[in-house]
Amino acid sequence: MIRTVLIKNANLVNEGKVFNGDLLIEGDRIADISESISSKSSNTLVIEADGLFLLPGMIDDQVHFREPGLTHKATIETESKAAVAGGITSFIEMPNTIPQATTIELLEEKFSRAAETSWANYSFMFGGTNDNLEEILKVDPAKVAGLKLFLGSSTGNMLVDNPKSLEAIFSKTPLIISTHCEDEGTIKKNLETSLAQYGEDIPVSLHPFIRSEEACYLSSSKAVELAKKTGARLHVFHLSTAKETQLFQKKKSLADKKITAEVCIHHLWFSDEDYATKGNKIKWNPAVKTAKDRDGLWKALLDDRIDVIATDHAPHTLEEKQQGYTKAPSGGPLVQHALVALLEMHHRGKIPLEKIVEKFAHNPALLFEIKDRGYLRKGYKADLVLVDLNAPWTVNKENILYKCGWSPFEGTVFKSRVTHTFVNGQLAYEHGKFPNRTHGERLTFNR
Repeated sequence: MIRTVLIKNANLVNEGKVFNGDLLIEGDRIADISESISSKSSNTLVIEADGLFLLPGMIDDQVHFREPGLTHKATIETESKAAVAGGITSFIEMPNTIPQATTIELLEEKFSRAAETSWANYSFMFGGTNDNLEEILKVDPAKVAGLKLFLGSSTGNMLVDNPKSLEAIFSKTPLIISTHCEDEGTIKKNLETSLAQYGEDIPVSLHPFIRSEEACYLSSSKAVELAKKTGARLHVFHLSTAKETQLFQKKKSLADKKITAEVCIHHLWFSDEDYATKGNKIKWNPAVKTAKDRDGLWKALLDDRIDVIATDHAPHTLEEKQQGYTKAPSGGPLVQHALVALLEMHHRGKIPLEKIVEKFAHNPALLFEIKDRGYLRKGYKADLVLVDLNAPWTVNKENILYKCGWSPFEGTVFKSRVTHTFVNGQLAYEHGKFPNRTHGERLTFNR
C-alpha cells in the first residue's frame, strides 16, 4: 500500500513566496499542493499544521561525517540523524576521511556505507590530489556531487598546490570543482611568527590572524582567476572575509553563473569577539573573523554574490577541542542547529524566510543539478520540514544529538524549532522523537 500523508493549513515557503495551503504526499513524492485538499482515505496520516511553516528539506552541500576512519568523532548514522532533526534532508560529504576518497573504489565504499546507515539523502565528493587526474576523469557526473580540492592546509596528500596539476584539473574535469581556499605559505609564515612570540601557548584569538584575510583572498582570487582562464565550473566553499565577496558577481539566475560561492552558519553568527568565551569551540578553518567581515558576508548573501548557505559540519571530541591552540583541531558540529540559527536571524530582521529557503534548499539543488529535490513541487521527492517560529528552547547537553556531545550553541535560546521532518515521504522526526527509521537515498544529478 502506498503511504499517504496530508499536511493541512501550513504556511508554505517556496520559490520566493509564502502562502497558506495543503500538501499531499503519496509514497515518496509530493502528489499535490493546493489551497485545500481532502483526505483520500482513512489510511491517510493527516497532520494539522495550524499555521506552522512548511519548507523543502534543507540541502547541506558541505559536511564532514568522519566515516570511515574517524568514527570516534562521528558516523554517517549519528550525524545524518542529527541533520534530520535539524531539518536537513540531504547532504554532500567531503573526501578527507581515512582513507581519503581519492579513488573510485574508496568513494563507492562510502556510498555503500551510507546506503546501510544514513537517515538522510546523501552524496559524496571525490577528492582531488596533485597526482590523481586520471582517476578524477573516471568519475560519473550523473552519480557524484562533484570534486573537492583543498587549496589550503589539509591532511596527507589532499593539499593540491602544484600549479600544473591544478590547471590540468580545472581544464579537463566536467565536474563542479568545490574549493577550500587558504594560502598555505601565508598561514605557515603567520604561524611561525606566533610560535616565536608565544611558543605552544598561542591564544586562540590569534586564529584569524594566522589564517588571515590575506591567506583567504590570495587563494580564492587565484582559484577564480584559474576558473575564468579555463572555463571550469567553480564553487568556492566557506567564504570568511568581506574582501573575498568582491570576487563574485550578482546575477539573477544561478544558471548564468560559472563561478559561485558559499557561506557557512558560523561565519554568519560568530565574530572574533566570541573567542574570549567560546575558545576552541569556534576554531574553524577558515577562521571566524571580524564583525565587519561578518557584515560583509551578510551583505553579499542578501545581494546574491553568495549563492549557498551550508554548515561545514566537522565534529571533534570535546577532549580534542580542549587541547592547546596548536593541537586542538579546527571544526565543529552544526547540522542540528543550522536552520534554527537562520530562523533566529530571521526573527532579528536579518533575512526573509524565502531567502533562507533559496540559499539552503533551492540553490544547492540548482547548483549541483540535484534531481527532483530542493523545492515544494508536485512530482518532486517529499523531503519536507515543518517549523514552529514561536516555540522557544535552549540548546543543552540533553538535547544535542551529535556523537561528540557538544555544540558551540550550548546555552543559546532559539525562538524556533523543527517539529517534523520528512525524508522521501516518510516521517523521520516528530517533536523530538524519531517515529520511523528512514534510509536516505543516493542523490542523482541532471547532468
